[in-house]
Amino acid sequence: MYSPELNLIHRKLIMEKGFLDRVEDNAAIRTWSETTQREKCESLAEGYVSELWDFTCISIGQNDKHLFRSLAQFWNPAYSCFTFGKVDLVPTIEEYMAILRCLKIQVYKAYSRAVNVPTFLKKLMNITWMSEQWVAAQIKQKGDNKCIPWKDLKDLILAHPNKMKKVDVFALSIYSLVFFSKALGHVDEAVTDLFDRFDKRVTPVPTILAETFRPLNACRRAGEGRVVGCAQLLLTWFHSHFWKVDKVSYQVFSESYLPLKEIVDRPRRDDISGEKWMAIFQNLQEENIEWRASWLLLDEILF
Repeated sequence: MYSPELNLIHRKLIMEKGFLDRVEDNAAIRTWSETTQREKCESLAEGYVSELWDFTCISIGQNDKHLFRSLAQFWNPAYSCFTFGKVDLVPTIEEYMAILRCLKIQVYKAYSRAVNVPTFLKKLMNITWMSEQWVAAQIKQKGDNKCIPWKDLKDLILAHPNKMKKVDVFALSIYSLVFFSKALGHVDEAVTDLFDRFDKRVTPVPTILAETFRPLNACRRAGEGRVVGCAQLLLTWFHSHFWKVDKVSYQVFSESYLPLKEIVDRPRRDDISGEKWMAIFQNLQEENIEWRASWLLLDEILF
């Protein structure tokens, strides 16, 4: 039963907890967020001032390598976010779900490795619909991991008699070679665990984000390292928030608009040196950074 008194109390409690029922500009949100963090001790340490660490040597086999290497220098492993002067920004689950068009996947059921999982052989048989003899002959050992060469899967995609399985094998290859690339040119066993769970309607986005943050943290702390996966997704996110730097206008999200496709189709930016990108990042002003990607439309955003 509706009660005006209870509704008033409910709204008062919400306001007292700091959930604002109105739109705020970027500066006001940042001020409110920093104040709340200091008062509630959520994450921002007392007296903490963001500053660049020593230069980190990062190896990457993707397009826009100068941009990515420079961007990685501004990754703050203490708080797992990018820090540009007084502005902190980080990819979110909602943004990556929009980029990957995972909106219809069950958002509250994230991937986690099951306790009892089938063997690598059984999972590959289930995904490819190939015989045990064929799968066993393709499995290789790369270090501590079992893998299957991409070349073997490519040949299977071209020759497989089942159209749906062609798509499954191709999708498995993309997830392994782009998102979770460990052994270059090979599909790793761990990826088949994730792929085997897709029919349970799990979302891979938190796992993809974790595999984006993990190597960035490791490289920044060690001062060197290699980031082999998720770079194109991260660059898509970057361009969507920093489009004013590139003087490129991005479209509003629609059923036909694909931000990932747009960034892949754009010309490579290797004509801009790493030193130039570093200078751009070091001189960024708050007005150059968009707090929300223009293609991301949400009913509610919680700060």
